[in-house]
Amino acid sequence: MSLGQQLAPHLPFLRRYGRALTGNQQHGDRYVRATLEAIVEAPDQFPRDVEPRLALYRMFQGIWNSTNPAETEVDTQETESGSDQEAVARARLARITPLSRQALLLTAMEGFTPEDAAYLIEVDVDEVETLVADALREIEQQTHARVLIIEDEPMIAMDIETIVRDLGHEVTGVAVTRDEAVALAMEDRPGLVLADIQLADDSSGIDAVKDILAEFDVPVIFITAFPERLLTGERPEPTFLITKPFQRSTVKAAISQALFFDENTVPVGA
Repeated sequence: MSLGQQLAPHLPFLRRYGRALTGNQQHGDRYVRATLEAIVEAPDQFPRDVEPRLALYRMFQGIWNSTNPAETEVDTQETESGSDQEAVARARLARITPLSRQALLLTAMEGFTPEDAAYLIEVDVDEVETLVADALREIEQQTHARVLIIEDEPMIAMDIETIVRDLGHEVTGVAVTRDEAVALAMEDRPGLVLADIQLADDSSGIDAVKDILAEFDVPVIFITAFPERLLTGERPEPTFLITKPFQRSTVKAAISQALFFDENTVPVGA
């Protein structure tokens, strides 16, 4: 099996990590492309002493640490459009150290062991645990939100609602169809949306979110059992994605990242 064939199954999930790390599909996917280009240009630099997925993420980490194509585009966008949303994201990026955020995402969202995460970010295993604890502590002090849940499976909806409330957020409502989701969003505007893809009446959570975003901006996290379908890098796709079945820590990491990059998030205590 060629190296390309070995890496192909892992690329969607590397895109998920890149998007969550940068808070932007375009920026995250650019890091993935840069990683693949680096592998093609210098295949001898690709680690052969670990399994392919771990080696792929290690190459990505090298690109993240040594170059910053996303930041370059941020500067260009700010110059051309005057957009301040990217500036807000960069300011918040400085408030949580890059390593702590990487350690949290690698373990909670990507499912790496502390030992693997230590290899990826080049620290001791004990330091990984400290970094994750630091990130969680800062996150808990940083933001809270009003959350709309779009989920048609009652048990999963209850589980998500419990997690959201336990994290200190408020649930504005739970919708099971596209029309209900839009109506709830218009009635009580949320600061975050957690949306399943397939809804009760065969409507789509994606369409519900499109309808909501046509009225106002809000960060969105999609929940799906088939993440590969939304991580192709070939079209506009979600920045934040949770895979079913999910762990509590995964939901927490995704919520924290989505709010981290949202310019309208209210700091705790404000």
